[in-house]
Amino acid sequence: MSRAALLVLADGRFPAGGHAHSGGAEAAVRAGRLTGAHDLASFCRGRLHTSGRTAAALAAAAVLGVDPLALDEAADARTPSPALRATARKLGRQMTRAARATWPGPELAALAAARPRGAHQPIVLGLAARSAGLGPEDAAHCVLYETVSGPATATVRLLSLDPFDATAVLARLAPEIDATAQRAVSDAHRAVRDGPGALPAMSAPLLDITAEAHAAWPVRLFAS
Repeated sequence: MSRAALLVLADGRFPAGGHAHSGGAEAAVRAGRLTGAHDLASFCRGRLHTSGRTAAALAAAAVLGVDPLALDEAADARTPSPALRATARKLGRQMTRAARATWPGPELAALAAARPRGAHQPIVLGLAARSAGLGPEDAAHCVLYETVSGPATATVRLLSLDPFDATAVLARLAPEIDATAQRAVSDAHRAVRDGPGALPAMSAPLLDITAEAHAAWPVRLFAS
């Protein structure tokens, strides 16, 4: 395993397109549910333990060698919002381009050929981690960190929140990120044994609802 490769994959400057997405924060800010650092901590914690754990388990399962096309179907079934499915595939397509340029391999190439419009982003990230020689817990950590860092960064821009306060929120969430990554890896091992249907299907219905509303806004700062 290469710690340097893990840093590259988790780096917010990795050209996978995540900077253009708020993870639901923009809609939450407009609705008045996200007004400062305290709300940001609650918002990120909610994402971490619902859609974040589901995505992390998908990524970890991809690292462990579960069929990525079966995982892609499982991700579709766990993403009821059409807007979020489209976002996940758009981010997956961009992640595929970045990963194939960075850690080219036959599995990434095969997935790109089978899903030319993009597979769900966590599955592509899992295959990228596998191609980079990383393990399932590494992939889970990458997904979970992105799950909370994306909204944190977006909130700094949306509310002019002090970036020190936003970073402090992420630092305080670190123990929960670690614990959730371990749970996601356990979920992934069950999928190896019992198939993708054994993966968690945790979701946040309000994020699904607001994603659909956000997609219809004529003017917005973030793509999702």
